[in-house]
Amino acid sequence: METRDNMIPEIFRNFRKEFTVFAPGRINLIGEHTDYNNGFVLPTAIDRTIKIHFAANSTPYQSNVYSQTLNRSFSFDLRKIARSEHQWENYILGVINEIQKRGKYPEGFDCIIESDLPVGAGISSSAALECGIAYGLNELFNLDLSKEIIAELSRDAEHNYVGTKCGIMDQYASVLGKEGHLILLDCRSLEATYVPAEFEDHKILLLNTMVSHSLASSEYNTRRKECDNIVAMINERYPEVRSLRDVNLKRLQEFKENISETLYKRAHYVIAENDRVLKAVEAIKSGDLDHFGLLMYASHKGLRDNYEVSCPELDFLVDFSTDYDAVKGARMMGGGFGGCTINLIEEDAIDDFVQKASEAYERKFNIIPEAIIVSPSKGTYIRKN
Repeated sequence: METRDNMIPEIFRNFRKEFTVFAPGRINLIGEHTDYNNGFVLPTAIDRTIKIHFAANSTPYQSNVYSQTLNRSFSFDLRKIARSEHQWENYILGVINEIQKRGKYPEGFDCIIESDLPVGAGISSSAALECGIAYGLNELFNLDLSKEIIAELSRDAEHNYVGTKCGIMDQYASVLGKEGHLILLDCRSLEATYVPAEFEDHKILLLNTMVSHSLASSEYNTRRKECDNIVAMINERYPEVRSLRDVNLKRLQEFKENISETLYKRAHYVIAENDRVLKAVEAIKSGDLDHFGLLMYASHKGLRDNYEVSCPELDFLVDFSTDYDAVKGARMMGGGFGGCTINLIEEDAIDDFVQKASEAYERKFNIIPEAIIVSPSKGTYIRKN
């Protein structure tokens, strides 16, 4: 494998794409850290994408990738897929590895990647890259992979090559999003219900804290292990319990004296969050945005106090929003320890709120946050020349 920095490889100077894959990022309205606990989530693809231009190169094994965003490239042999010391490459190599494990064998290809998804903002640029690569190779070489399989193998790539034991939500939303809709996804059965995103005169506003604390990756895997430990304890008494999805608060209470306070708080959050997701869907369907907003704030409180994956920057922006009637609800979004808050806000109030929140945030942290307005959009798609 060969990696190059700060140069466009010679092979791309006369590159002629066959098609472009548009792979969107995702937001999650509510249901954080519930996906890997077989729970419920409420994500949607958004109208910001990673664009990947593909072409077969008429070789059996040689492949070349160039990232315009990073101004870096690498080349590799499809017979010798292995982890790279450069993390961004592993999102691509991991996907190819998972495709090959399923008995599908792409041939030599070239691709150029460009993105308008901010990295580290919690809108799943990594999942978009994984899904976009899988989607493009599926099209280029007629691999006969369903959208569901593309989402699953992209998740597995992140587990096995990147090392983040994520759930299926990010990849599922990126591939199977539907324009103008949210996805109520049951992460145990993978049954999806599309919910119209009817927010009246409100918009979805992300405020990017512009911080990504180093705890994010390690603590993500720690939370998953903590949840697994709780399930193992409960399973000894109740063999039918396979995940926290199978536990209610009453049953959890039985174990309060036998587990640490930390593990109890982790489980309490997940169980309560699953309930909030279902209530949120009903609130949206009935047009009760006030109730939906309260559920968003309750979600953030649980993430901050019980799951302990927030940070001062996220807490500040969520707390700041509570003084604005135009903001129906806000919470941290994504794995935690940085990234974005997600706000449901009246469209007419966005400019004023962003200005005041940005000024206050800069005074507090000496950082200017990034405001991003997003809309529920369709999942990964292809545009041919």
